[in-house]
Amino acid sequence: MRRLLCLLLLVFALPASAAGLLESRPSSTLGSINNSADFLPVREAFQLSLVESTPQSIKLRFVATEGYYLYRHRFQFRADPADVTLGAAKLPDGQKKHDEYFGDVEVYHGILDVELPRTDQRAFTLAVTYQGCADKGLCYPPETERLSIDGSGGPAQAYAWTWRELALFFLAGIGLTFTPCVLPMLPILSGVVLRGQVGGWRGFNLSLAYVLPMAACFALLGALMGLFGAQLNLQARLQSVWVLVPFAMFFALFALAMFGVFELKLPNAISSRLDRIAGRTEGGSLWGAAVLGVVSSLLVSPCVSAPLAGALLYISASGDALGGGLKLFMLGLGMGAPLLLVATGGAAWLPKSGPWLIYVKNAIGVLLLGLAIALLSRVLPGQVTLLLIGLLAGGVGLFMGALEFVYKPPRKRLGQLLGMFLVFYALSCWYGAFSGQTDPFNPIGQPRLVENAAQPSSINAWQTVSTPADLDRALAEARSSATPVLLDWYADWCISCKVIEREVLNDATVIERLKGYRLIRFDITASNAEQRALLDRYQLFGPPALMFFGKDGVERSDVRVIGEINATDFAERVDRANDRI
Repeated sequence: MRRLLCLLLLVFALPASAAGLLESRPSSTLGSINNSADFLPVREAFQLSLVESTPQSIKLRFVATEGYYLYRHRFQFRADPADVTLGAAKLPDGQKKHDEYFGDVEVYHGILDVELPRTDQRAFTLAVTYQGCADKGLCYPPETERLSIDGSGGPAQAYAWTWRELALFFLAGIGLTFTPCVLPMLPILSGVVLRGQVGGWRGFNLSLAYVLPMAACFALLGALMGLFGAQLNLQARLQSVWVLVPFAMFFALFALAMFGVFELKLPNAISSRLDRIAGRTEGGSLWGAAVLGVVSSLLVSPCVSAPLAGALLYISASGDALGGGLKLFMLGLGMGAPLLLVATGGAAWLPKSGPWLIYVKNAIGVLLLGLAIALLSRVLPGQVTLLLIGLLAGGVGLFMGALEFVYKPPRKRLGQLLGMFLVFYALSCWYGAFSGQTDPFNPIGQPRLVENAAQPSSINAWQTVSTPADLDRALAEARSSATPVLLDWYADWCISCKVIEREVLNDATVIERLKGYRLIRFDITASNAEQRALLDRYQLFGPPALMFFGKDGVERSDVRVIGEINATDFAERVDRANDRI
């Protein structure tokens, strides 16, 4: 069971490290999705905010939620009134992608800062147009947001953080407490700060006086790193191989420290001086507790140094000083939460020190390696990334005793079984990598269906419409003739739409099972107000989407497909629809 913790953390690490593996388009093996709840509304997927407005420039910030990205060439910035002049937008280089339909494009993941030079000091409305897609295969129509820019050039504040992120940093702080170097210190700290008198308001106040300064020092460090990253525009520079590779090496180095290869700590001259300060500090008073809290934040143990350094690198990449300060403040509060528990008399609730702490430490090292692979996946070919993921999974599997064929107690047998699964997954990744696969969720891949040269002529029977009136008319005609309908939502700027058109709707098996259907394609390329209203009517965010209507003209919503799907899964979806029409 102790080793099971490593596997559970690895399960969370592998999807994160795999997020950057999808190359030119999402994989059709992701499967079918039949409801819009699997995708965020466009303004939640891509959050736009005004960071700063000065007489010289306007700074905007886009935050693409994990699993979503923005196209560089789809940005437009217009002023209203039109005679207000703006300079050319300063966009950093994006992540390069080659698509077989659109050619070479650049996309942005995560946080993107855009600067607009400004020469006119009048107040105006800034219209910002952007377009993005989801990794799962949904492309949003172009979206336009309007921001009011005042004439004084006053600053506006943007917050590149969410309450969920703060909660995650708090939980991470609690997790860092349960490491071999920190957890045994809790009784010592409680003895110095509280002088052995736990419980009551006195214990709570003293421990809080210790925890808050410690968290405040972390917050100051996070704010400085956020400010440092903003000045260097590190988010844009992270797209460069010259930055991604060193960062990945840093995380790998920190992982080795977590595995006990070496220790990260302050120089002896500094650490010994801090130890003397802590030794001379008088415990039992609020002032003494505060001083000890500050010293403790500086005298970080080797077990915390590597994850803390990784958090600082992440914050410096965000370029958000306020968010960085808040995140590390929550990290410090999380690390101090167990001390608060001890101070109020809850020491019995804390787990005891033991060998299981080593597994926590090793699990953090695995997460850091997963993060290093995630960074490298932006510059390495997908096959190489798949090899690295397999190497990580295989290493964890061997650590869990996958090949140790000796007698073990039942708990260790379960760990060995899970380790064998990871080794099998690693072998699949290596086989897939040498076979040209890039998808870690389907490393072996599926053989592509051979298209029949003598395909039925029904593939040419698609009726393309582009207005709601034409669509309503076509659906009414199908209903009057008791003909089932397949409605395909399509756009020229939708990569997944072209994938579905070529690889799914042209598949011989799919064509055979769609016999008797009226095939209607709604072209939403223009993305005008009328077409967007139709999206709202059908509760769609954008293409691609495939909808089935029965002979009675009613949609069979349980078989609706949103996002990319492969031919095999769609053929099964058609079978389900045929049973209900």
